[in-house]
Amino acid sequence: MHPFCCAPLVPVSPAASAASAAAASSAVAGAPAVMPAPQPPPLPPPPPRSNSAPVGERRARAAGGSGGGSSPPEGVKLNEIVGGGISGILYKWVNYGRGWRPRWFVLQDGVLSYYKIHGPDRIVLSRETDRGAKVIGEDSLRRLNRPSTSSSSHSNGHHQPRNPIGEIHLKVSTVRESRSDDRRFSIFSGTKTLHLRAETREDRAAWLEALRATKDMFPRMSSSEMVGPGDTAAAVAVSTERLRQRLQQEGVSEAAIADSERIVRAEFEALHKQLALAKQKHALLVETLRQLETEKVDLENTLVDESQRQSKEYGSASKSRHEKYSEGSASESDDYNEPQDPAEETDDDENIYFDTRDFLSSSSFKSSGSDFQRSETGSDDEDDYPMDGIDPSMKSVGISYPYVRRRKKLPDPVEKEKGVSLWSMIKDNIGKDLTKVCLPVYFNEPLSSLQKCFEDLEYSYLIDRASEWGKRGNSLMRILSVAAFAVSGYASTDGRSCKPFNPLLGETYEADYPDKGLRFFSEKVSHHPMVVACHCEGTGWRFWADSNLKSKFWGRSIQLDPVGALTLEFDDGEVFQWSKVTTSIYNLILGKLYCDHYGTMRIQGNREYSCKLKFKEQSIIDRNPHQVQGVVQDRSGRTVATLFGKWDESMHYVMGDCFGKGKGSEQFSEAHLLWKRSKPPKFPTRYNLTRFAITLNELTPGLKEKLPPTDSRLRPDQRCLENGEYERANAEKLRLEQRQRQARKMQESGWKPRWFAKDKATDTYRYLGGYWESREKSSWEDCPDIFGQVPNELMITD
Repeated sequence: MHPFCCAPLVPVSPAASAASAAAASSAVAGAPAVMPAPQPPPLPPPPPRSNSAPVGERRARAAGGSGGGSSPPEGVKLNEIVGGGISGILYKWVNYGRGWRPRWFVLQDGVLSYYKIHGPDRIVLSRETDRGAKVIGEDSLRRLNRPSTSSSSHSNGHHQPRNPIGEIHLKVSTVRESRSDDRRFSIFSGTKTLHLRAETREDRAAWLEALRATKDMFPRMSSSEMVGPGDTAAAVAVSTERLRQRLQQEGVSEAAIADSERIVRAEFEALHKQLALAKQKHALLVETLRQLETEKVDLENTLVDESQRQSKEYGSASKSRHEKYSEGSASESDDYNEPQDPAEETDDDENIYFDTRDFLSSSSFKSSGSDFQRSETGSDDEDDYPMDGIDPSMKSVGISYPYVRRRKKLPDPVEKEKGVSLWSMIKDNIGKDLTKVCLPVYFNEPLSSLQKCFEDLEYSYLIDRASEWGKRGNSLMRILSVAAFAVSGYASTDGRSCKPFNPLLGETYEADYPDKGLRFFSEKVSHHPMVVACHCEGTGWRFWADSNLKSKFWGRSIQLDPVGALTLEFDDGEVFQWSKVTTSIYNLILGKLYCDHYGTMRIQGNREYSCKLKFKEQSIIDRNPHQVQGVVQDRSGRTVATLFGKWDESMHYVMGDCFGKGKGSEQFSEAHLLWKRSKPPKFPTRYNLTRFAITLNELTPGLKEKLPPTDSRLRPDQRCLENGEYERANAEKLRLEQRQRQARKMQESGWKPRWFAKDKATDTYRYLGGYWESREKSSWEDCPDIFGQVPNELMITD
């Protein structure tokens, strides 16, 4: 048992100390004539912070002169390398609900153990341990509490040390340091991965040095702990002598005594041979495990390289399968190549990391449909996975989409952008007709409102997953996935301060994304009020919506209240409908622009379940903004699941009601990840566009010839802004806005949208069909040239 414990941690019991002393004395009596390494002096109590010793001195004491690069001399015992034990505080990744938690780690006898730390309680060491212990880290030294002789004995008499909550045997483990974070490293034992983070870079270096020095000692370790041949003879001599004396007292004949001694020796030799054979088998198994681990890593790397090559040559989507598997699931770094999901760790007292049975049980415990096959969304970037970090049982729906290469950055700007302030714009337009004032393109992003509608479908894999859950008869998981999709559409608004282009009347946008398994189409169907309608067809589902915004100006902010419903219908007839929440944009005059979403979103289903999501409004002093909480209820109103998360980060769920009275926060430690926001692009833009948004206005080869003349990709001012031709973009924007002023006259004269019609029963716009058929034939005769010059007969004169 390790002498280090965490709060309430106490010194090792007297029995354990006596046993250790007896073991030490017997080792000295036993013949391995090895000069013991001098023990370092006890560590002094942590001095006041203002007079603390330099960090480098403490690092030197903590490293214990292990000399990670040099091999220790022959015959030196393992404990002499680590000076009786290395210990200190490291932060361990537990799961997405609990994050990084401090643990007290102990490295001794080739085993890394760790204990829980409860609050600010101090770590207590026994005096025997204190003589040879080395502690890494300033926080560890501050928490250390070395008892006096009286307090030590008192503690020993009233407390027993706690068992570690986890152990890893370094002999069969691999230590890897993070490439992206100089404080993190991981330990892989073959069945489990321990993700650790030190306080400082120096602390990590000290831990890595001690761990590697320990691993380097295993091929040279002494077998004094095992029973050796020399010990056998001594033990038999003692045993047979006592046996002879006892038999002689009983008056047994000398011949019978000799036979008895021969039998005892034979039995002991047989046991010794079995023990030696078991030792050889153990060494062989350890070596085999190390070889298998090495072969596994090599195989994963080979599969990654092969799948990447195939995806480049054949454009298939199969490359991502093994890349995701080898990337690991810490979801914070690409440094870990082990198939481990931190969300599956429960960190209970029963978890022992070298126990394969515990690992398998914890994996199956979190699994809710582990027979799902993994499918990928098309992406040519190996680390661009919208489903990165999701529970393995929920990552796919058995659908494999083709791989499509799309752009990763916007074109480099042709001109240098000019800085424009709102104050200067107001000053320059004093006394002018505000209806004829054209805002410069510097306030726009190179996307239209029609394309922004499609951006809400970035995480459409959640709907694919919901469709598959329904096919498997799990309606609860279906509505949970739909709820995560409804929240995910807001993630792209984070940091987006520029407004999209207001589409012209009759302007359209299409998105044929075979890599996402869907086709999307939208059209501006009304100018006053401004209404945009869209329709999307996926694999086993249809989605449609129309949207209108009612705005309120509050001086320093503007409030946008969406009007309209979003409808999702699956092929099996289940329908969900919801409306968006209120959006406010702050600091219009002074300060940095930012937006917030707040209100209640109700997702109504036509079958068993419905969902209510509450978007919390951000306050000025709120340190944890963008929170979303919700519940799923059945027809009787009983809460069957709880959702929580942030609209700009991720969403989780827990079965049951976690917000009721008497519910503790510990239930959230069992949360499952539903959705996580994609990683930002490798090439950031001034508009803070996501990777998905960067592709929306792209004209792929051969696409321009298939588009109608009303498509947003052909809008000249928007295209010029994307290319960085700002002067030309402003001129085109002014021209198109003059043309747009004719839209009201066109609408009053009986103009009707080409592809949508208003359903009087529901007061919503529904797709009429026929667009994709016209696209196949390139039949666009009925589509006006809305981006051309304004006809003279429609010119409005002042």
